[in-house]
Formats: sequence, C-alpha cells, structure tokens
Amino acid sequence: MTAAPAGNGTAPATLQVLHWWTSSSERKAANALAARMAEEGLEWKDAAIPGGAGLGAGKVLKSRVLAGDAPEVTQIIGVSIAEWAELGLLLEIDNAAAAANWNGVLFPTIQNLIRHRKHVVAAPLGIHRINTLFYNRALLAQHKLAPPQSWAEFQNVALRLKAAGVAPLAQSSEAWQVAALFETLLLAESGPEFYRDLFVRRDPAAAADRRTAEALERLRTIKGWISNQLDEKPWPDVVRQFARKEAAMMIMGDWAKPELVERGMVLDEDFACATAPGTSRYHLYSVDSFSMFAGDYRHMPAQERMARLLVTPAVQSEYNQLKGAVSVRRDADVSRMDSCARASWTSFAQGAAAQAPSLVHRMATDEASRDAIIAEIHRYFLDDKATPADAQRRLGALFRLFNLRSQGAFGAQNPDRRR
Repeated sequence: MTAAPAGNGTAPATLQVLHWWTSSSERKAANALAARMAEEGLEWKDAAIPGGAGLGAGKVLKSRVLAGDAPEVTQIIGVSIAEWAELGLLLEIDNAAAAANWNGVLFPTIQNLIRHRKHVVAAPLGIHRINTLFYNRALLAQHKLAPPQSWAEFQNVALRLKAAGVAPLAQSSEAWQVAALFETLLLAESGPEFYRDLFVRRDPAAAADRRTAEALERLRTIKGWISNQLDEKPWPDVVRQFARKEAAMMIMGDWAKPELVERGMVLDEDFACATAPGTSRYHLYSVDSFSMFAGDYRHMPAQERMARLLVTPAVQSEYNQLKGAVSVRRDADVSRMDSCARASWTSFAQGAAAQAPSLVHRMATDEASRDAIIAEIHRYFLDDKATPADAQRRLGALFRLFNLRSQGAFGAQNPDRRR
C-alpha cells in the first residue's frame, strides 16, 4: 500500500515504481536507485514486471491505468512517452528540469525525447547502445581471427569458426531479439538517414529499396550460421550461452556487459566490446527513462524530487555503471567509464548524424507500428520459404496503411466529427 499523506499535508514519501528490470544486473541498478531515493526520504515501492523489451510491463501498465490504479512512477521510453502524454496522463516536471538546468546538461536528442508540447514529461536515466558486438577474446585468438569490422569480415570469421566447430553467434529467435539484429544489419547497410526513412518515416519506397533487401538477405545468412541452436531464449539466457563459451560472438545492447561481469568474465581480458560490423560510425540507441503519472497531486513533490535525483551526476554515474549504459549528461566524466562505455558515450556525443533510434526499443515509431513491423520481420525470419521481396511487399503495405491512418483516411480527422 502507498503511505498515507503526512499530517502537515506534504506528499507521501512512498512512490510505486513499475519497470521491467528483472535480470540480476538490472535488479542491482534498480536497487541502487532505491537506495539513493531512501537517502532523500523517498521510498521506492517495487513493481517489477518480467519480459524482454518491456512487453509484459506495457500490458500491465495499460490494464492498471484502465482500472484506475496507475503507479506513481513508471518506466516509459521513446515515442511511447508522447503517446501517454498526449492522453494527459503524465505529470509535467518542468520545475524539476529547470531547477537542475536539464536544458544545459542533457544531450539535445535526450531533451527532445522527454518533451511533449514544450513540457518535460520524463526523467532520463541512461543511453544504451544496441549495435554492440561482444566477442570472446580467447576464442578468436585461438583461431587467429580479429573481431570483424565489415560484413565481409563477419562472414569470413563466422564461416571459419563454424568450420572449426565453434558457434559463431549467440542469438535467440525471440521476435524482439530477431528484430534488433535486423535493425543493426540495416543500419550497417544504409546509415542513419535511410534507417530513419524505413523506421521513423516508414516510407514504402524505403521498404522496396535494395538496401532493405540486402539487410533481409544478411539476416537469412546469419540464421544459416546458427540454425542448429536457435530457440526463443530470453536475453539473459543468450548472455549465459556466450559466457559459457558456447558462442564466440554476440550482438546485443550493452546491458549484456554487467551480466557477463556477474558471470565472472573480465572486460578487455575475457571479452571485449566493439561495434556490430559496418556500424562503427553509428550509435543505435535506446534511452531508459521514468515518467510520473498525474492525477493525485499529493504525490507531486515526491515525484519531482525523484525526477531531479535521477539526473544528478552521482546517480547517473552509479546507475549507468551497474546497468551497462552511459550518462544522458553532456558533462559526464568519461575518465570513470570503461572502454565499452567510453566508446558508446563518445559516439552518441557526435550528434544526430551518428545516431539512429532503435525501432525495437520504441525510439523510432509508435507502439502499434513497432509491433506490426517486428511481427513481419519475425515472420520472414522463421519462414525459410519467404523471400526478401515478400517481406518488402508486406512492409510496404504496412507503411501505406500507417500513412493512411496518420492522414485520417478512416475518418479520424473528419472535421464533422468534431462538432
């Protein structure tokens, strides 16, 4: 239960926090935030919902809001922030942002992400790099191989490892993990501008483009490397597979790094981070953030205090070291970052020309469009009879439908309906 308001009318000190951080390292990051809050007289009441990419948490949040039981604080990320804010459900935390000079210290991309109609409606926590290549240093050295930097090198390394009886890549056939691999392959093939044409602007011409076909072909090629070990493993199981040396490489967001360390692997000794082949100049990003639900304004002072706390340098540093992410602040101390984090933060700091918003992690488009695109990519991946042209046609049809919907073709924007 939420604590009752104090007798002097101040806001309750207890805030229920709904999130999807349930792996071992994620729990440590959440616990660190809870401890920091406790130092400020705020109690974190945990409401963790299992499920990779927040799929389960999103469903629970919607059902709770419909039932009139919204948590005071919830993990909402990317375009979903604007969707919830448009419903008028999120607390505007402009005062907290102004008092802590968020405009002065946050990266521009982060500022845009947490704003809706000129109001700040989310507190950013950390930036994850999705296009991270983890590789086992000993396994590659044993076979006299260097970490691949291009698709041609990736193919060569994978085929040589497979010929030697070593699985080239740890990978799950779970829908969101397949789509995350595909978006990385697309970025490598095309760069951020075309990536945005496909996943942000959802241009049917981009769906039909040869670069999309090439990325789909490469996804099918990778499936051929690992077809004998594919199943719908949750991401921590994929990390365990890599940690047990059952695969030489893994393409996954940098949240995998602290999980590997927990399993006894030492960064830059047992394993190392690079960028996925062909993406060294780019940062495919996801941003963790918390939003506060409006309605019961007794909670507002505590919610604002929590928001300010999350973006302070000390909390940013501690949280991101435990989570595997990097700070949302432009003034972060790079000297305190490990090699993987330093490369990520430096790349993101180059600005929008190097940045690509992750489709899978809600950075690129709305929830319904995201889910439909992921389903089509997954369908293609599972069906070996489907050709890239088939997948391109289906994606193009989806995009045309999305465009019709956004233009109000089904009467949504008929002026007569507003009378």
